[in-house]
Amino acid sequence: MEKKAAILDLIPEQGILPLYFYKDTNVSIGVLKALYEAGIRAVEYTNRGAAALTNFKEMRKVCDTELKGMYLGIGTIKNSDMAKTFIDAGADYIISPGLIESVAKTADLYNMLWVPGCMTPSEIIQAETMGARMIKLFPGNILGPGFLSAIKEIFPGLLFMPTGGVELDKDNIGAWFKAGVCAVGMGSKLITKQLLEEQNYQQIATDTVKALEIIKSIKSPK
Repeated sequence: MEKKAAILDLIPEQGILPLYFYKDTNVSIGVLKALYEAGIRAVEYTNRGAAALTNFKEMRKVCDTELKGMYLGIGTIKNSDMAKTFIDAGADYIISPGLIESVAKTADLYNMLWVPGCMTPSEIIQAETMGARMIKLFPGNILGPGFLSAIKEIFPGLLFMPTGGVELDKDNIGAWFKAGVCAVGMGSKLITKQLLEEQNYQQIATDTVKALEIIKSIKSPK
């Protein structure tokens, strides 16, 4: 199976896409290992600081040598140069906060999965026309599950994943899955600023296991 198809299968199967950035390389790697230990096999590192590229390259090495089967994506990609830089650094897929045609073209050139951020039906239609398979609903907490419920039937062929403000809470996550998402993107509500600063990898792993268990219970209720 090609990489793009494998990731499109894996993210819905996992039901969650953890995402984070931290300025320190060792902490970034520590979090990556904690997520892997919890059972995560696809993660988004966000391009949100001067150290992002340096950290990403080191994380790539760790994935290749120690974390078998981990797909490392890059988020907050806003132009084609940025996309190309991280593709060269070994990104497995690209996620953007908005719909950027140049990023889509660059990703397509390398037969790579790209996931655009969309907030309106017009943007989603445009993304679908450009070949998007998965849509990041962003910001999720502003749009809410009701938004997806209202538009989902128009887009039977697309996968949806909200990012931004998804809580580590069964009611919140459950509302999104009921609305029809394939997964939820979870950043600061899962990998909190405090846990990063304390380098509390055990708690990050524990909370991630909790999130996975919540999603499993929602997807296959007894």
